[in-house]
Amino acid sequence: MGSRRRRLRSGDSRRYYDWLDKAGEDMVAATELAKEDRCYNIAAFHCQQTAEKALKAYLLLKTGELLDGHNLTWLCKQARKFDREFEQYLDESASLNHYYIETRYPADIPLELEEKEIRRVLTMTQKIYLFICSQVDEALDGE
Repeated sequence: MGSRRRRLRSGDSRRYYDWLDKAGEDMVAATELAKEDRCYNIAAFHCQQTAEKALKAYLLLKTGELLDGHNLTWLCKQARKFDREFEQYLDESASLNHYYIETRYPADIPLELEEKEIRRVLTMTQKIYLFICSQVDEALDGE
């Protein structure tokens, strides 16, 4: 398997803070959508997007390159190369991976989230997002 670095599409930002801002928007969207039970699946998708964009922001800051892919566990392992504290989020990243595709498309056996589950997903996502924000702040303070 080759490198996961890719050429940026014309609209892809090279600025880590743009990615972190979008992650924040996804976090707000997830929180608001989770207030309506029929929107739990799309709220979970926005949780996955929050983690993905935040991880990409951190990696962009550290490497200067935007990494390709949507696999949160792989992205988390890449971040772990710069800070071992990312190890604690490997299980959560694997859990959030399930909400990338299954939440957006009709299926023969639909994913049916309940309030307890979406609350768990939101809490997990917020924890990861805030951790990454603190790591970005710490990296910037070290410059």
